[in-house]
Amino acid sequence: MNRKIALPVSFLLCSSSIASAFVDPLPTTFYSPRLAPSSAIASWRQPSKSSPSLSSRRRNNLHQLHMTDDDENNPLSRGVDSVTWLPSVYDASPSRSVFDAATTASIEEEGVTETLPLFPLGGIVYTPNSEHILNIFEPRYRQMYNDILMNGSKRFVVAMCHPSEEGRFAQVGVLFSLEELKEVSEMTADRVKYICNHRVTGRVRLHKVLNPEAWQNRDTYLKVKGTIIDDTGEVFKSDNDTDDDSSIDENISKTFLSAVKKAVAADAIEKTPEESSLAQSFSDLVELQHDLSEDVRFTRASVQSFGVAEGTDVDPNLWTSIRLWQSYAEQRLVAGQNEMQKEFQERLVEYLKKDLGDKGDGKGEEELPSAIGFQDLSPELQAELIDLQKRMTAELKPLMLEQTLSMQKILEAADHEERVALMQYFVDAERKRLQAKKTLKGMFGGAPSAVTSRESDGDDETTTAPSEEETNKSQIFA
Repeated sequence: MNRKIALPVSFLLCSSSIASAFVDPLPTTFYSPRLAPSSAIASWRQPSKSSPSLSSRRRNNLHQLHMTDDDENNPLSRGVDSVTWLPSVYDASPSRSVFDAATTASIEEEGVTETLPLFPLGGIVYTPNSEHILNIFEPRYRQMYNDILMNGSKRFVVAMCHPSEEGRFAQVGVLFSLEELKEVSEMTADRVKYICNHRVTGRVRLHKVLNPEAWQNRDTYLKVKGTIIDDTGEVFKSDNDTDDDSSIDENISKTFLSAVKKAVAADAIEKTPEESSLAQSFSDLVELQHDLSEDVRFTRASVQSFGVAEGTDVDPNLWTSIRLWQSYAEQRLVAGQNEMQKEFQERLVEYLKKDLGDKGDGKGEEELPSAIGFQDLSPELQAELIDLQKRMTAELKPLMLEQTLSMQKILEAADHEERVALMQYFVDAERKRLQAKKTLKGMFGGAPSAVTSRESDGDDETTTAPSEEETNKSQIFA
C-alpha cells in the first residue's frame, strides 16, 4: 500500500495571530494534491546522528545567514552564536554560561530565582502578551500539567531549541501562564490528553538545567533555575491589585475598557528620538513595498498602528510591533514556498489529467484525487519532487533560521532601548533590500505596474490604475 500523507508544502509554517496588517499574497489557484514526502527534507531542529560530515556542514551553514553580508553592525553577524545558549544537557558537568557568569551568583544569593518546569518547543520564538494553544500528549508533559495544577503555579518556561545541537536551549525563554485547560482524552482515544490555552506573561532568563538526565531518559520533564522578567505586570500581581471600576456600568466590557485605556495611554506618550526614527523607517518601508507592489506587504493603515512604546500597559506598543514583524517574515517564507512549488504542482495536475484520461475515467479537474502516493508518480516527477524539496530546504531554511534568530535576539535584549535598536536594524535591512530591488528594476526597465508617487509640489497622492494581478489582492486590514 502506498503512503498517502501530506505534501511537505507547509513544513516552514508557524502559527501567528497577526495577519490583518498585510495585503494578501496572490491566491493560490493551482491544484494541490497530497503527496508522500521524500526524506530529502529534514527538520533543521534534528541534527543527523549518523553522518558527522553532514552535521558539520549544517553547523557551517548556520553561520551563513542572508543578512550578514559585509555588515559589521549586524546583530546576527555570528550566526547561531549571535544569541546565547545554555550548555548542553549532555555536558559531563554543565556549568553556567558566560552570559550569567558575572551575575548569577549574586542573584541567587538575593533569592530572586525560581525553579520552573521547562517545555522546549523547537525553533519557535514566542513574545510577551501573546496567546497560544498547545495539545499535550507526551506522558512527561501530561505529568507537568498535573503538577502545575496541583501546586497552583499554572506556569512554566518555554525556550527554543538549538538548531544543530540536541539538548541545548536558548538562555532566554518566555513564561507561559495556563489560562484554560480541556481534558480531551476520551474524545481522542487518549492520543491527546489536554488542549491548553496560555498567555505569555513575561520572559525568563535561564541559569541552569537542574535535571539534565531527564532529557535523555524522558521519564519526566526538565526543570530549570531561572529569573522571571515581568513584561506584562501580571506575573507578580496580587489579588488585591485590581482597578477600582465600581462606578462604571457593569454592562461595559472590562476588556473594551482596558483597550481604551491602553490606546489613550499610547497616544499620550511622547516618543524618544530613537522610537521616532523606528516609526519613520517602518513608514518608509511600507511606502516602498507599495511602490514595488510586493506580494507580501504591510497595509498603509498599519503605519498608524505600529507601536514603539515600552511595556504592555499601552497599546499599540513595541511588543505588538515585534509580533507584527515576525508575522511578516513568516508570510514571506510562505510566499517563497508557494512560488517554488507552483511549477511542479502545475506539472502534477497535467500528469494526473493525462493519467486519468488514459484510463478513460472521464473525470474533470475537480475530481482529481486528493491524495497520491509518491510511488504512483512517474520517475521524472519523482526526481523533480526530490529536487524541489532539496531546493526549498537549501533556499528557505536559512531564511527561516534568520527570522527565528532575529526574534530570539530581540527577546533576550537587556532593555527597551536595545529592542528598539534591533528593530531599527531589521526594518532598515529590509528597506535597503527593497531599495536595491527598486533601483535594479529602474535600471532594467522593470518598473512596477502599480506605483504610488508623491507630487513634489503638493501633498496629494496619485496612483496609476491597478493591474489585473493587483486587483486580485485583497486588503484585509482596515
